Amino acid sequence: MVRSEAMSADTEAKLLRAKNRLYVLCQLVGWGGLTGINLFYLRVSKDAAAASGRDPLLDNAVFVMVMLQGLLLSHYLRSLIRRWGWKQLGWAALLPRVVGMSILASVLWSAVSFGYMYLVLQYPWTSKLSPVPALLVTTVNGALVLGGWFCVYFVYHTFERLRHMQVEQLRLAASVKEAELRALKSQVNPHFLFNSLNSLRALIDEDAPKARESVTRLANMLRYSLQSGQQETVPLEEEIRIVEDYLALELIRHEDRLRVRWTVSDDARARPVPPMLLQTLVENAVKYGISTRREGGEVIITARVEEDNLHIGVTNPGEMATPASAAAARAGSSTGVGLRNASERLQLLFGDRARLTLTAESAGSVTAHVLIPLKPAK
Repeated sequence: MVRSEAMSADTEAKLLRAKNRLYVLCQLVGWGGLTGINLFYLRVSKDAAAASGRDPLLDNAVFVMVMLQGLLLSHYLRSLIRRWGWKQLGWAALLPRVVGMSILASVLWSAVSFGYMYLVLQYPWTSKLSPVPALLVTTVNGALVLGGWFCVYFVYHTFERLRHMQVEQLRLAASVKEAELRALKSQVNPHFLFNSLNSLRALIDEDAPKARESVTRLANMLRYSLQSGQQETVPLEEEIRIVEDYLALELIRHEDRLRVRWTVSDDARARPVPPMLLQTLVENAVKYGISTRREGGEVIITARVEEDNLHIGVTNPGEMATPASAAAARAGSSTGVGLRNASERLQLLFGDRARLTLTAESAGSVTAHVLIPLKPAK
């Protein structure tokens, strides 16, 4: 937990530095581009400036100074925006504030520029307009420039807020998914333990030496159940090993009544599956296909990879339950919880394309089929 929090803080710090670099770059590009355009205009009109007795080089220097004032002014406006919390306002509340601030800041900008040029530097007055209308025109131009700066600034932060909201929604969805998975995992272990202890109790009455061997296998199964509970998926090979232990316990109890046939392709063994998925399916097959039949039967376990999907099948003798009998079975057993649990975990981990279905076969058997997509949806 501490490590994840440190990594999160480091990521936030890197993101803040990247935003600051982007802000500086945009300021330099924006104000630099505006300065370059106006300097080009001054270069074109340098003959008129020379005829009026002004030094073209001084014109350029004065204009660069005015643009630098605008850059500094916008930078300090950014600090005021952050202090006053304008980035959290809606457009209806923000628009009058932006218009008013653009006008006030432009008045200040124009006053400082005119005062420095014509009072401090004694710059010659060559405009056809008198000072008051000239100052008014300059103020309007400055307000338009600063208004454009405000628009770019707030449009960027609007998209930033939308992106942040999307990230928070994804985080919330991930948290909900993680909580659901934890809740489902908390159901798996008690359910598995309950059924395993029932099997062991029967063995103690029948054959004590075999029961001791079974305790060892049960310990292996419980250890796996606890360890795999910390993981979202495990290789199918690990599931196969735990199912072999489970079937060894059931073979001692059912003897010749339980027959098992495995058909697992090599490329399927390393594929990821939810922990305890295969064990739940096999347990369901033994409980309803073997234990309830005097003659027993065969449980067939298959796994193969086909068209970028992992197919797992567990077939047992029996018939599909009617709604009434299914309700009665659920009332007297927790196995229905196990299958619903497995189906929900598949959906959470692999999406809507993953599924668990029960199908009645023509030969008087039932197959639990699991499909797990191995590649993300396009």
